[in-house]
This record gives sequence, structure tokens and C-alpha cells, in this order.
Amino acid sequence: LRHRRPGDASIDELKQCDALILGSPNWSGMTGKLKDWMDHSGDLWETGELAGKVGAAFTAGWSRSAGTEATLLQLLHLLFAHGMLVIGLPWSDRMRRSGSYYGATAHGEVTEDDRAQARELGRRVADLTQRLFPEKGEVS
Repeated sequence: LRHRRPGDASIDELKQCDALILGSPNWSGMTGKLKDWMDHSGDLWETGELAGKVGAAFTAGWSRSAGTEATLLQLLHLLFAHGMLVIGLPWSDRMRRSGSYYGATAHGEVTEDDRAQARELGRRVADLTQRLFPEKGEVS
């Protein structure tokens, strides 16, 4: 399990990962830095080296109506373009206050509901990754 910021992770690390969770603050979409970094993964798109790996996304913004869903869709587009197996969140009563089918979200100050649905998304990614790649051992 690794946490990296755009520019700190290498293309080789992308090749080695079994799962990738992209996150970005919502600034009228994903940040330019993340978009630029992902644009440099074009060779992996061409070779299909991320295809079949697990992907998910999260974002945070000031309000529910500030475009967080659009930001999630931008992030998911990158994952789908690479042929990744994308995980979202199933409906729960919590979604009346937090979250999206597309991924984890936070609006304004991060709440316990936001944290809970982010953890659920992480669990779902870890569970599927372990089922797809059991030879890699337990996900930590």
C-alpha cells in the first residue's frame, strides 16, 4: 500500500500496482497537476499495462453542488481509458448525506459519514484486488 502525490510517483510504480485509487480536490474538475501527471501515462494506455487492474476515485469540494460528481467522472474516465476494473459504492442511506455511486466524496468539512464511505470504498478495492491477485498475499 503506497500513497503518492502526482509527480512523486513514477510510471514504473503505476506498472507495479495491482490497484489504483485516484483522488483530487474539486477545483472545477481534477487538478491540473494530476491531469498532467496522468497524461504522461499514455504509453501505458497504448500497451495496456494497466488493463485488468482495479481502480477507484475520490474527491472533496466545498459543496455537493460544486461539481464533485463531475470531478469523479473525470477521474473515472482516466481509469476506464486504461481498461481498469473500476469499483464504486453501492447505495446506502449514508448517500443521502455523503458519497456517490461513482466514489467517495466530502463536501465542506469532512464528516464521519465521509470517512466511513471512503473506508468502504477502500475495503471494496482491497477485497476485489485480493480476489483477482491472490498470489500477491493479503492487502494491508
